[in-house]
Amino acid sequence: MSEIPLLARVEALENERAVRQLITRYFRICDDLGPDTPFNELGELFTADSIWEGKGRYAKSFGRYNGRDAIVAMIRSYCLPVPHFTMTAHFLTAENIHVSGSGAMGEWMMLQTSDYTDGRADLRSAHLTIHCRNDSGTWRISHFRTLNLFSRRVERWSDVADIPVPQSNQTETLA
Repeated sequence: MSEIPLLARVEALENERAVRQLITRYFRICDDLGPDTPFNELGELFTADSIWEGKGRYAKSFGRYNGRDAIVAMIRSYCLPVPHFTMTAHFLTAENIHVSGSGAMGEWMMLQTSDYTDGRADLRSAHLTIHCRNDSGTWRISHFRTLNLFSRRVERWSDVADIPVPQSNQTETLA
C-alpha cells in the first residue's frame, strides 16, 4: 500500500486527468481548423510565456514560437486565408504523464493522417513532450515539443466513396 496519503493520490489523479483533457482539447481544435476555429479558446490552452517547437526534422519545418500570441498565429496560418488541410486527424498513444506540484510533463507517441487542399496526403509520426503548468487553477501548456519519427506520402485518406457494409446491416439499420 502506498505511503502517500489518499487525498494527495486523488489530487494527483485529478491533475493527471486535467492534463489529459487539456491535450485532448488542443488536438481536437487542431483537427478541425477552419473559419469557425475558437482561436481565443486555443490561446487559453497555453501559458502566456509558452513555447511551441519542432525538434529534429520538425525544427526546420515548424521552427520555434515563443508566447501564446505567436503560437496562435502559427496555428491560425494553417486555416487562414485558405485552409491547409481538407482533413487531419491526430492519434495519441503510449501516454506517460508525471505531475509534480503545479507542474506536469507528459509524453505521447502521435500518429497524424492528413489530406491537404493541394491534393497531397501523408502519414506522420512524432514523439511529443509537453510540459504543463497549473496557472491560477487552470492547467495550460507551457512547453510543447514535437520530434518527427517518420513521414510518408500516401494516397488520399478520405474520399467520397460509400462505406461498404453488408446489405443485411443496411436493412436492419433502416428498420
